[in-house]
Amino acid sequence: MRVVASLALAFTLTAAGVAAQELRPYVVAGDAIPASLTGQPGDPVKGRAIVADRTVGLCVLCHSGPFPEVPLQGNLAPSLAGAGARNTAGQLRLRLINPARLVPDTIMPPYYRLDGLQHVARAYDGKTILTAGQIEDVVAYLVTLKE
Repeated sequence: MRVVASLALAFTLTAAGVAAQELRPYVVAGDAIPASLTGQPGDPVKGRAIVADRTVGLCVLCHSGPFPEVPLQGNLAPSLAGAGARNTAGQLRLRLINPARLVPDTIMPPYYRLDGLQHVARAYDGKTILTAGQIEDVVAYLVTLKE
């Protein structure tokens, strides 16, 4: 197990003057991050809303899944249908936080990371794509997708 200490750093203000977030530390164990970032389980209803929203989670830009109300779902990445049957909550959490740790040449962005990023949009400077709570909500939803 390895503690990712660099994620415990607090960031002050971004260039835009908006307070940047503090990342919560986590432990990677093999191919997973077993513990919740928040210490609490996420909300699968909120998680589904994040996954299906092109402007929040951005998931459906690359993935398809059981979202009949979402037109033009992506086909660049695996379907999210059955994600909970293929992966544990900890495995899904690591895939969201740092997918390149598992697939070095992935096109999937890290949703909860600040270091080592390139070409970051100004709106995300000093911020992650999703908050720790949103990560847990998405994990809680994805584990429900058994088929």
